[in-house]
Amino acid sequence: RGLSADELYKDELDVLRQGGCKLCEFTRLAVDVVNVSKPVLAGLFHTAYLYAGEVHACTFCVIEVNPRHVPFYRRALKFEPIGPERTNLRVNAPAVLLCASFDSIAEGLKTYGGQHELATGERSLFPWGFSPKEEAGILDRLRALEAKAAEPVRAAGEASGRR
Repeated sequence: RGLSADELYKDELDVLRQGGCKLCEFTRLAVDVVNVSKPVLAGLFHTAYLYAGEVHACTFCVIEVNPRHVPFYRRALKFEPIGPERTNLRVNAPAVLLCASFDSIAEGLKTYGGQHELATGERSLFPWGFSPKEEAGILDRLRALEAKAAEPVRAAGEASGRR
């Protein structure tokens, strides 16, 4: 089915796909960053990264954002622009396609995750991500949920004689 971003940026996304990238897209990122704490926002992204990158083996994440939000996503999560500004008719607003490698996100989390008290001067969200121990527990729970969700599919296949 493709990604929502294919509507405006299919050519740019196809270049990544042809290079062997497995893409995912985070959408509907409307969060009031004034009233939502850094740990909450970082936890949301960290969990999404674990689910897409670790559970489903995606290698890159793309997001479409309003051009005025580009500096935040570059600084906070290492996203880089890979497409020009275009008008997104779904929301009737300008959009820019950003991309982040899950390797770079993993590096940021490995370096800073769970260390917000030590991250003086660090402007990314990585220090407010989970510690390695917390990450391992969340990843175990995500994998267990994924396995449980697959059980009815497996059971239906076995009941019909498919394996």
